[in-house]
Amino acid sequence: MDQPTVNHTPGADPTLGALVNQLTTQIPELIRSEIRLAQAEVTEKGKRAGIGIGMFSAAGLLAFFGLATLITTAVLALDLVMPAWLAALIVAVVLFIGTAAFALLGKNKVEEATPMKPERAVEGIQEDIATVKGQRS
Repeated sequence: MDQPTVNHTPGADPTLGALVNQLTTQIPELIRSEIRLAQAEVTEKGKRAGIGIGMFSAAGLLAFFGLATLITTAVLALDLVMPAWLAALIVAVVLFIGTAAFALLGKNKVEEATPMKPERAVEGIQEDIATVKGQRS
């Protein structure tokens, strides 16, 4: 970028106009440089986050397969003392009971979180408005 030249003579300070001119040309370049730096930083962090999310996904998939293997192990272990179909049925029933328990707990947590509006903040704002109206009357 072409910088405006300020004539510097030894012992002479640049004029105010020259300094303002130099400032007005350097500030936009500084801002553009900061924006480019921010973009590069966000891009780099985005790439790292994407890789991390992919690794978490792989871990989740492996955990799912591990759980499926444990369930199969439970069926095979019960198969040693009862028919295979009964062992599989018992494991399935236990899994469905666990599913129902988690579903009910999840439903209760969702109900606790609704409605989504911030009720305490809204009440506080309403009290502030009532206070301001009361003071103005």
